[in-house]
Amino acid sequence: MLWEAVTYAALGLAVTLVATQLFPARLPRSPLALATGPAAALAGGLVLRTIFGAGRLEMTVPGALVVSVALLSLLARPGRPSHVA
Repeated sequence: MLWEAVTYAALGLAVTLVATQLFPARLPRSPLALATGPAAALAGGLVLRTIFGAGRLEMTVPGALVVSVALLSLLARPGRPSHVA
C-alpha cells in the first residue's frame, strides 16, 4: 500500500508540474498548486483503492489522475480577453 500511495502522490506532482509549465499564466507554480496536485491524486487513488480493492492499479492510477486534474482545474485563473470591445 505504501508504494501505491507514493505512486499516486508522484503522479499528482507530475501532473502539477506539467500543468504549470503548459499554462503558466492561468496556473502559476505556487505552493497551493504544488500541494493540491499530489494531495488530490493521493485522495482519489486511495478512495478508488477502497472501491476496487488492492492491486488494481489499472483502475486506480487513471482515477487518481482524473481527480488530480479536476482539482487542479479549479485553481486555474480565467483567461484574459484578447481585446476589449
